[in-house]
Amino acid sequence: MHVPDGFLDAPTSLVTGAVAAGAVGLALRGAHRELDERTAPLAGLTAAFVFAVQMVNFPVGAGTSGHLIGGVLTAVLVGPWTAILCTTVVLLVQALLFADGGLTALGTNVVLMGVVAVGVGYGLSRLLVRLLPRTGTGLLAAAGAGAFLSVPAAALAFVGLFAVGGVADVPLGAVLAAMGGAHLLIGIGEALITVAVLGAVLSVRPDLVHGAAHLRRPADLATRPGLRAEEALR
Repeated sequence: MHVPDGFLDAPTSLVTGAVAAGAVGLALRGAHRELDERTAPLAGLTAAFVFAVQMVNFPVGAGTSGHLIGGVLTAVLVGPWTAILCTTVVLLVQALLFADGGLTALGTNVVLMGVVAVGVGYGLSRLLVRLLPRTGTGLLAAAGAGAFLSVPAAALAFVGLFAVGGVADVPLGAVLAAMGGAHLLIGIGEALITVAVLGAVLSVRPDLVHGAAHLRRPADLATRPGLRAEEALR
């Protein structure tokens, strides 16, 4: 999913850079409402986890591999605005230290994996939370569906950008086929990892999970912030 230098022309990269800068500016303001002294450390841990897991690729077909984006996982854990910031930090470090994604394409990668993946995936998960049973299982199902959709959504967004400003010598049809097919499979891995990690956190500290606020009982959390998941998610 990391877009390298040279795939998009300068005007397209400048536009995505401006969009990314605007999104980060809004996220800085929004994160103040999402984080407090208890959840701020979780944001740092989540960013570090996503950074580490993105370095591990899993095979999805002959000669093709994928890795976690982590947008929905981060958004459910610490909030969508904070998720954009965490994703931006991860992408910046990867571009500067590991040449994973080009520097001129940094704005594009932030838009794809931060804005699009988080926005589409988390938006779907919040919609499903309202429709599914208000239980921990319902939250995990909603997060898994959102995580799955976030990957092909980001891939198709890249295809759209490539159609507008692509300069690499690759036919648009080939880009669409490669991005669409492979990222549907990668989305399955994204969903499985998201559900597994989120389920582990919910089982230990559901009171720290941003997306589980609708499951918590305020009176219990005020007196026992570390209560077990089976009590909080009942």
